[in-house]
Amino acid sequence: MLRTLNRQRSSRRWAILGAALLSLIASLSLVVTQPTAAADGKPYTNPIKSQKGADPWLEYYNGNYYLVTTTFTNKLLMRKSPTLAGLSTAPSVEIWSDTTAGRNANIWAPEIHFLDGKWYLYYSAAQSGAACCDTQRTHVLESSGTDPMGTYTYKNILTDASLTPGPAAAQGWLIDASVLKHDNKLYLLGSGKINGSTQSLVIAPMSNPYTLSGPFTIISSPTLSWETQGGAVNEGPEPLYRNGRTFLTYSASNCQTADYKLGQLELTGSDPLSPASWTKKQTPVFQRSDANSVYGPGHNGFFTSPDGTENWIVYHANSASNGGCGNARTTRAQKFTWNADGTPNFGTPVALGTTLPGPSGETATTPTAYTIVNRNSGKCLDVNGGGTADGTNIFQWTCNGGANQKWRIEDMADDSSRLVNVATGKVADVADCSAADGADIRQWSWLNNNCQKFRLIYTGGDYVRITSVSTGKVADVANCGTANGVDVRQWSWLNNNCQQWRLVPTTA
Repeated sequence: MLRTLNRQRSSRRWAILGAALLSLIASLSLVVTQPTAAADGKPYTNPIKSQKGADPWLEYYNGNYYLVTTTFTNKLLMRKSPTLAGLSTAPSVEIWSDTTAGRNANIWAPEIHFLDGKWYLYYSAAQSGAACCDTQRTHVLESSGTDPMGTYTYKNILTDASLTPGPAAAQGWLIDASVLKHDNKLYLLGSGKINGSTQSLVIAPMSNPYTLSGPFTIISSPTLSWETQGGAVNEGPEPLYRNGRTFLTYSASNCQTADYKLGQLELTGSDPLSPASWTKKQTPVFQRSDANSVYGPGHNGFFTSPDGTENWIVYHANSASNGGCGNARTTRAQKFTWNADGTPNFGTPVALGTTLPGPSGETATTPTAYTIVNRNSGKCLDVNGGGTADGTNIFQWTCNGGANQKWRIEDMADDSSRLVNVATGKVADVADCSAADGADIRQWSWLNNNCQKFRLIYTGGDYVRITSVSTGKVADVANCGTANGVDVRQWSWLNNNCQQWRLVPTTA
């Protein structure tokens, strides 16, 4: 009997110990499988675009950031980089140009939105030769697929007869268009003047991404003292969504002043078309910082970190209090947080030159140079032997990672770039500024002329044509040869693979 009782006690002890052991294993398993926070992204420093940096729009999509800004010309250019830091030296690639006289000047405030499986690009533009700014109208392009760089085709003008001013009543003035999504419906936001109102935030319903289905109404006018510095202005509306709430930031006061800043609305009613559905915050949410030498921060957009855990704001600002509304404005970005009441906290604009951790979840190396690979041959643009002399030939060669096959593609702030060889520090140059087919492309010391400037024009499939600003002709592999050493020259555009090039990110 005693032996039986001892066995029962022993069995109970082992059962208790076994249960404890299983519990310990389970708890350890939980600890091991707990997700860890993603590491900070690659370090970056503002500005992320120092040339033509106004009115920025930034998207992170499929492993890359895409940035587009105001050009004040008839062109739209986009930068692409796997890291936020890389945008500062990424090539500016032309994704759209327009020769239609009614809309081929003064392009402002471009934005891209992925809707119904395609990208739609919204922007305002003016009539050719018109004085600023009464002919600004809003237009929309549509991508051929899911590539944010296009190619794009023109779809529509988005306007309403009530919008003023404008010489044609059916085509009224509208700028800074963006898209609001609410209850599975689309709305076009913008800045306009309805029947002679002050410059206000307006909204209209849409039946699809390129068609309005009703008139514009005003949802916010500049009535507060901080909205009227240098002029009464509400513009640049941008939606921000979180936890079922919809906020709308906007830019207030005149952009010529250092007091250009961001205000905020919240959709507190059920109908976005009703002014009563929007509640305005009575104080600005993002404004100048004299201590950080940041003036006129505004016209923002929002994006999310690659891992989806962080919210970021992109905006433009000046580094001088008299910077105004022109190309002195640069593109900047910074992370923001959320207040306990669920509203966004944008903080203070950071000073230029401050190194910050990039968006969490970035894993790629930040590019600092590019190899330029021919679509037909798969070979790289190469300075012969890495020779440093003016006139050294540029040809194609098997890609080998050499510095003479690496190029810095530097934005010249006039919709063009120069191609600087990493090995030699000299630039690609059309020989003797010749306009003839077959003129050699060689390297030369920088002379700051149009024979050394090129427009990178997107052709689709991640390729560009490299077009001389001086001649309008393109970099071409002679006779479509595929051998090492085949010359690269200029030629009239034939739309073949021998004239198309892929810009592959690398490090110098």
